[in-house]
Amino acid sequence: MSQHPARRGGAVWALVITSVAGFMAALDNLVVTTALPSIREDLGGALDDLEWTVSAYTLTFAVLLMFGAALGDRFGRRRLFLAGLTVFTGASAAAAMASGIDTLIAARAVQGVGAAIMMPLTLTLLTAAVPAAKRGMAYGIWGAVNGLAVASGPLIGGSLTEHVSWHWIFWLNVPLGLALLPLARLRLAESHGTGAPLDVPGTLLASGGLFGIVYGLVRSPVDGWTSPLVLTGLIAGTALLGGFVRHGIHHKTPMLPMRLFRSRAFAGINAASLLMFLGMFGSIFLLSQYMQGVLGYSPTEAGLRMLPWTGMPMLVAPIAGILSDRIGGRPVVATGLFLQAAGLGWMASVVTADASYAVQLPGLIISGIGMALYFAPAANLVMSSVRPQEQGIASGANNALREVGGALGIAIMASIFSAQGGYETGQTFVDGLRPALYTGSALVALAGLTALLIPGRHGKENSAEEAPSPTPLRDLEPASS
Repeated sequence: MSQHPARRGGAVWALVITSVAGFMAALDNLVVTTALPSIREDLGGALDDLEWTVSAYTLTFAVLLMFGAALGDRFGRRRLFLAGLTVFTGASAAAAMASGIDTLIAARAVQGVGAAIMMPLTLTLLTAAVPAAKRGMAYGIWGAVNGLAVASGPLIGGSLTEHVSWHWIFWLNVPLGLALLPLARLRLAESHGTGAPLDVPGTLLASGGLFGIVYGLVRSPVDGWTSPLVLTGLIAGTALLGGFVRHGIHHKTPMLPMRLFRSRAFAGINAASLLMFLGMFGSIFLLSQYMQGVLGYSPTEAGLRMLPWTGMPMLVAPIAGILSDRIGGRPVVATGLFLQAAGLGWMASVVTADASYAVQLPGLIISGIGMALYFAPAANLVMSSVRPQEQGIASGANNALREVGGALGIAIMASIFSAQGGYETGQTFVDGLRPALYTGSALVALAGLTALLIPGRHGKENSAEEAPSPTPLRDLEPASS
């Protein structure tokens, strides 16, 4: 087997290193949003320039995730993890020292490259280090840390910007990265995937397709859905992804074998993840603005009031991991998604221009519990739905779909918001927010229904080991460190 126990330091070190690295990469998805006014005041730039400080990271992160996972499988997961962490840490320092808006955008794009290499390898390195019987709890802690990073980005960014400086939203990554580099080198064991040649045509098709679609979705709220650039991105991206699917069916050693989607477990959890992030990202994007722009809270005050939602993964996700070990991941994931859908539905029903915090609190708590129940078992389902030597590709595909779902969610929710309301008054904002939240609730509920289609823990399709392996035996020999 190409993945062997982490003889260098054990499961605890692997959990600490991969969780902190995952936190850094996930945090930078939303940490910039509350700092944009201060960045504009210091560096200047038009609205489009400020948008690119967010989307440059999202785009490079999304389109290179599967390529980063494939590089790790081919050349060594620990080796590529160290390379990605180095790039991410250096780019964070460059962003913190940026003297102009163009320099900041370039540094953010390089940050995304480092994150795309580093992030999918965190799960495969963790899986290699943790015994199978204890992976549910490990995934639970990993999921708690990553879920907290995604949801608390606006709070951390707002607090640092308000009380220190916007530069510190990037400086924060530097000491963490410098501390992790020697630890990862000394405490993680090397592991490899199948050792198959890199699929360059598949990489170009997937990267080009995802870039076109994500670019179109990010730009559509500003340029309009009928903009030539937006339409070109969406149409060309869709065509390239169609070519990628065809390539994955017919190529001998594709980057993402389409046969993986014959498994209901793999197909179901990826579809549910796409829909969940679609509804969640769009909701956080708008609710953060609602609390600040309509209810009058500062960025820090708004973040603190969202803690019942954002902080819940730290409390519940480890428990969810243990539950998934005992009863299987499907019921835990589905329950979490339905709870989050109910929480968003509650928020949609109570938002007004002067809503009290008490009336919002139940929705925030329910959504937080739901999100926490989703993260850890979802990771477990992804990793257990494929053979060990394919876990890097599975992790990259799942993370890429999450990023695309987040970009799609912000675009769709912002479009609904703009069609029904606006920023003119508190009431017009609520008029746009309410139907957007109902849409987010419906999408997450659809994700819950999709999760119910995943086979139970005793179903044949949920056992990667039962699938016949097309991999030559020589590729399954133990990998050297």
